[in-house]
Amino acid sequence: MPEDTKIGKTARTFRPATQLVHAGTLRSGFGETSESLFLTQGFVYPSAEAAEARFKGEEPGFIYSRYANPTTDMFEKRMCALEGAEDARATASGMAAVAAAIICQVKAGDHVLAARAMFGSCRYIIETLLPRYGVDFTLIDGSRIENWQNAIRPNTKVLFLESPTNPTLEVIDISAVADVANSVGAKLIVDNVFATPLFQKPLELGAHIVVYSTTKHIDGQGRCLGGMILSDKAWIDENLHEYFRHTGPGLSPFNSWVMLKGLETLSVRVKQQTESAAKIADFLSTHSAISKVIYPGRADHPQADIISRQMKGGSTLLAFEVKGGKKAAFNFENTLEIILISNNLGDSKSLVTHPTTTTHKNLTDEARAELGISDGLLRLSVGLEDADDLIEDLDVALKAAL
Repeated sequence: MPEDTKIGKTARTFRPATQLVHAGTLRSGFGETSESLFLTQGFVYPSAEAAEARFKGEEPGFIYSRYANPTTDMFEKRMCALEGAEDARATASGMAAVAAAIICQVKAGDHVLAARAMFGSCRYIIETLLPRYGVDFTLIDGSRIENWQNAIRPNTKVLFLESPTNPTLEVIDISAVADVANSVGAKLIVDNVFATPLFQKPLELGAHIVVYSTTKHIDGQGRCLGGMILSDKAWIDENLHEYFRHTGPGLSPFNSWVMLKGLETLSVRVKQQTESAAKIADFLSTHSAISKVIYPGRADHPQADIISRQMKGGSTLLAFEVKGGKKAAFNFENTLEIILISNNLGDSKSLVTHPTTTTHKNLTDEARAELGISDGLLRLSVGLEDADDLIEDLDVALKAAL
């Protein structure tokens, strides 16, 4: 069995950058520096009695990599240390995490309440998939707490929100929504991808479950997919554990290893990307081709007061609206030299997305209008390139857009 290696020799609490390098490390008898990659489906037991004890849960150890794996275990423990969670399960993608976190705890007759500003695939799960199994739902404008209070029901089991939201970076008061969930014994799930665990701690704010697409930021280098669900151990044992074992959404050991290496540089990358994003937002706010800029680090953000209470930083992402609608947006994208057109985000390379025709294309025109997704809206994920080079690239493309 690998040895569980703790950080240091005392019970000191270490800061995030240190946890990202060391927390949760398992080390074999070979004493390797880098985390080991355990590419195995199954595990061997020293005796029949040991196998029985392990299956009964009386003896610690691994059984099958669909259930748990040493490399994935390290990734989960490191995320727990960063997030301040008791337990976690790593999944094959961010959407596997969202689906599992919701589905594992609802049944026919239950109600799910969610902020309508969310990624298109999340809306599919709530609007299309859940009703097939008798689960009702309500979508609301999540920016107003009274909407949550008015829509909650005695049979509401799950509240779901993104904050900041995709793609308009709307920020929701997590603590206030958690109070609404607690009023009926429901569980609040927060998708924390845009804030990252470095800038926002939903569990500290009262949320019960946090989900991530670890593809974004945590890998952050365009290599592989992954997801994570974090909560207290009691909730995971009661709701997620058996669902996870029997439906098989677990992350592969190789991808877990890639994510572990990504975590080592997460704080450095996100800090630089956020500084560049703030500089770019300031530049765009004064550009004649732009009608609107949305960035959580700016004083003119619609929820600036909430941001000051619940976030420790801005974001690597911003949204802006070019004058001239879809035609101008396409001209802009097609003129860019450094910034790439892609629906991904949180990458070391800067990426731009036109939500109306990509990530949110399946929404109706009315639904997009409700969310503020116009034909001229673009979402920019800022990478690690020089910020001044990115600004020059944006400026040239904006001049060509009109």
